[in-house]
Amino acid sequence: MTLNQLTLQEALAGLKAGSLDISDLYRDLNDAIEKQKSYNIYLQLNPQAEAEAKQLQDRQLKGLPIAVKDNFCSKKLATTAASKVLENFIPQYESTVTERLQKAGGVIIGKSNLDAWAHGSSTETSDFGPSLNPRNPDYLPGGSSGGSAAAVAADLCLAAIGSETAGSIRQPAAWCGTVGLKPSYGRVSRFGVVAMASSTDSPGVLSKTVEDACLVLNTIAGPDARDATCNQEPAPDFTKFLDQDIRGLKIGLIYHDVQGVEEANEKLAQELAILSQLGAKIEKAQALDPHNAIGVYTVVQRAEVSSNLARYDGIRYGQDRSYFGDEAKRRIMLGTYTLSKGYADQYYNLAQKVRTQYLNDFTQLFKKYDVLVSPTSPGFAKKIGASANSAMFGELEDMLLEASSVSGLPGINVPYYRDPQTNLFFGANFVAPMWREDLVIKVADAFEKNSKWNTWRNR
Repeated sequence: MTLNQLTLQEALAGLKAGSLDISDLYRDLNDAIEKQKSYNIYLQLNPQAEAEAKQLQDRQLKGLPIAVKDNFCSKKLATTAASKVLENFIPQYESTVTERLQKAGGVIIGKSNLDAWAHGSSTETSDFGPSLNPRNPDYLPGGSSGGSAAAVAADLCLAAIGSETAGSIRQPAAWCGTVGLKPSYGRVSRFGVVAMASSTDSPGVLSKTVEDACLVLNTIAGPDARDATCNQEPAPDFTKFLDQDIRGLKIGLIYHDVQGVEEANEKLAQELAILSQLGAKIEKAQALDPHNAIGVYTVVQRAEVSSNLARYDGIRYGQDRSYFGDEAKRRIMLGTYTLSKGYADQYYNLAQKVRTQYLNDFTQLFKKYDVLVSPTSPGFAKKIGASANSAMFGELEDMLLEASSVSGLPGINVPYYRDPQTNLFFGANFVAPMWREDLVIKVADAFEKNSKWNTWRNR
């Protein structure tokens, strides 16, 4: 095993004990990055990463390499959002997430690929080419945080930062067989994140284990006066929710009767027996049809995109609007249409009313259940090129996640099955009430440690 294959916690333990040398770790990491260049995971690398790491050995993350999705502003590295509009844009300030990560001793090893402007669930809309899935390079890594998920799966970092608007952390985590933790909306500051849909954008973590996700979330969560949507209460120590007894917890299995999810649901029902054996009570539960969330998310997200992308006019910074890709143009046009006079009531306001129905539905479900669970994605990762002729590719692949995202709820993906023929994964999505990351961490950690599907725990 090479050193870049360590989990974040294993590397921290090795550095603290003196049994691991930071230079040796970066040597193995750089070798792996060079060998897997064809996967197109990083849009740019930090040439000073190892030098920075050596100066951070007294800090919490001890200079360990973290991949950052390239829609987080960083002063020393360009921030492109995978769009040629911002191809050479170097921000004048750090995002709160990258600022806190570096203060805690994390090193940005590189900026990872994504769907341009985070528009998509495949990484195929990137203006710099798609990333490949390290589990099987004939397949997509998912998106929009596909580069971050792929970086973790390929051991090209020890953990990664992503963002989710409606599935963009959890879905690529499922397709790449990693952990993906999306906190409650407002748990982590959006300051310095290239905005897509401001009412649902949520920075989060992609990692090798649930424990690693907690370690990173500890460094980036918490109040931020620069983000009015950020929770101003101090964040808890998320590692305290690891290794907890789950006896007596009630878990509701939702979306068990959704068409097109039969295989994923069958495998999940079998694996949930692990949680039953640990003392949790599993019941089938009825949630609002996730198909309706597709329309809600599509209308709300396009409307917010048309507003947020209006600032990219080529005058203040970046290239002019002719550099927008086809997907961005489609979303701008649809969003502008839904907000226009005579149509806002018909589309946008109606979508917000249905969004409230989902919020109310979750409120009722959480009166009976502590945690809800479903497959993260309807199926396995799709082949390269699958999104080309599907205008609604992302919405369909994220269908099981959109309701929880537009409701601001915390969720986490953990692997629960690997197909031996393709080496592709199914992922389970655990969801809890807002601000109850403790519940999803507790259940996901228990499942991970008592199942055989986590690559790094069972190597």
